[in-house]
Amino acid sequence: MDYRTLIDAPSLEAGLNIAADGVKRVLLDCRFNLLQPDAGLALYRQGHIPGALYAHLDNDLSGPITAQSGRHPLPDPKRLAMRLGEWGICPDTQVVVYDDMGGAMAARAWWLLRWLGHERVAVLDGGFQAWVATEGAVSEEAATATDCAPYPYQLKADQVVSSEAVLANLQQPVFTLVDARSPERFHGEQEPIDPVAGHVPGALNRALSENLTAEGLFKSAEQLRTEWLALLDGTAPEAVVVMCGSGVTACHLLLSLELAGLKGGRVYAGSWSEWIRDQQRPVATEING
Repeated sequence: MDYRTLIDAPSLEAGLNIAADGVKRVLLDCRFNLLQPDAGLALYRQGHIPGALYAHLDNDLSGPITAQSGRHPLPDPKRLAMRLGEWGICPDTQVVVYDDMGGAMAARAWWLLRWLGHERVAVLDGGFQAWVATEGAVSEEAATATDCAPYPYQLKADQVVSSEAVLANLQQPVFTLVDARSPERFHGEQEPIDPVAGHVPGALNRALSENLTAEGLFKSAEQLRTEWLALLDGTAPEAVVVMCGSGVTACHLLLSLELAGLKGGRVYAGSWSEWIRDQQRPVATEING
């Protein structure tokens, strides 16, 4: 069992039912509601994939908010490494992460593990709904982890882009920003979360929902590649920097790029909620371009 991008529900169920195959697995339930931070844990307690541990976006997958940061700063690597150890994640562990939003939250956990250097992590395609649809077992019993040492991470610091780099890029472009928010938020027509509406000037928009089929599964690699190549219009994947409202759902774009065979993209971790902390940074909308 070696999955590094996606795993479908039947494959996960088959893997969990194989006894003593020598593969250590850890499942992380990443369900979360940005407007109701306790809702994900409540859903976990109501029922989750047997053996899954709960990973809270604010408490586990993000760091403390500061006056300069966005809504979901990256966690301290050492602290995250300790948390992975508490969850029983070692270098040889197969990790599977899932949510109930088409991977919007789970992709953050997927990317964070890779940021620390752990490659054997996959998002459950279709999430909890796909698991239930295949009549997979559901448990209300909180899982317990077998602790291991803090994860011996090798941080891939070059995968992260700062606000300063984004600002400099406006004057001397070296990368292309792609924003995962909805078109309505991107164009500044509505903004339900952040105090300022709009987008970084020059950014492209690809809502994360465009990565999914009507059934909530990721599109085929071929279709994703075709769509990405059309959007990027000659831009190399290594020159792509993804963003969103707070750096969480941007990871969904990185996962889709990986599936499309277009590797090398990076993430603007602070994203829109950090960009607007400084009123001197320019903002574009549908009105002003």
